[in-house]
Amino acid sequence: MEEYGSIISSLPSNPKMHLNCYQGVWVQRTWVPGIIAIQRRGGGGFTPRRRGDVVLASPPKCGTTWLKALAFATMARRAHPPAQQLQHPLLRLNPHDCVPFMEKLFAAGLGSKMDALPSPRLMATHMHHSLLPISITDNLDCKIIYICRRILPELQFHDVFELACEGRCLSGPIWDHILGYWNASKARPETVLFLRYEEMLRYPIDNVRKLARFVGQPFSPDEEEAGVVMDIVTLCSFEKMKNLKVNKADSSPVHVPRNNTFANDSFSRRGGAGDWANHMTPEMARRLDAIVNKKLHGTGISFS
Repeated sequence: MEEYGSIISSLPSNPKMHLNCYQGVWVQRTWVPGIIAIQRRGGGGFTPRRRGDVVLASPPKCGTTWLKALAFATMARRAHPPAQQLQHPLLRLNPHDCVPFMEKLFAAGLGSKMDALPSPRLMATHMHHSLLPISITDNLDCKIIYICRRILPELQFHDVFELACEGRCLSGPIWDHILGYWNASKARPETVLFLRYEEMLRYPIDNVRKLARFVGQPFSPDEEEAGVVMDIVTLCSFEKMKNLKVNKADSSPVHVPRNNTFANDSFSRRGGAGDWANHMTPEMARRLDAIVNKKLHGTGISFS
């Protein structure tokens, strides 16, 4: 993506966190070329207008891996029944290998791989709603499922807390990330589904049903009677996923230059609400809560 070098070099930067501010959003530096390529609809013939496309969107560390697993298991349940767990792809592949990040593929010049995905395509992004091309946001054939949580539990949070409070963290400002998809879900509820991580934890079965209805693949009475919904929830549970060999010993490509990878165990953490307590003090949590609540005041968003 050398063609975008001059654009990237002119962007405000946060060297400490390896971020650039692109169109008002703090983005991982290696992702910027992919975002630009998506916006220009380049990158090897990416064609987002395919009936049934589904995009999973989230800020980082907000239930992304879990949502990928649940959505993949739900949408692929006829080809890969969740009860037949010995052969299921999620037992040998990390959810990030099953559901690719669009911006990471495009950053590596692999946008053509999106066309190779079977229909309906299932893709993911950490991009703000404002960064998505209109071929996704204004496309009635494309569904967006968004997940967020109360407080963003950044790794090594003490080192980046002040930056997070200023909105200068990965995918920040986080409140703008949340608001963009919240407003879109209110304006177009038929194409944007807004989920809260904490509610997903409390009511996983109900939320899997909601997800299936939203993507046009509701569970049939026979599937309900056979316990398919519970099979999906069990297959994608944190306890199940974190103990799989692929999620403990292997790594997944992050689809950026230089063959960078992340250890798969970094994607499956505690799997519970209140994980912020492991990364910040109560005073830090109260301060960040106050900032986020002020930014979201009057919008109707609640994480209680």
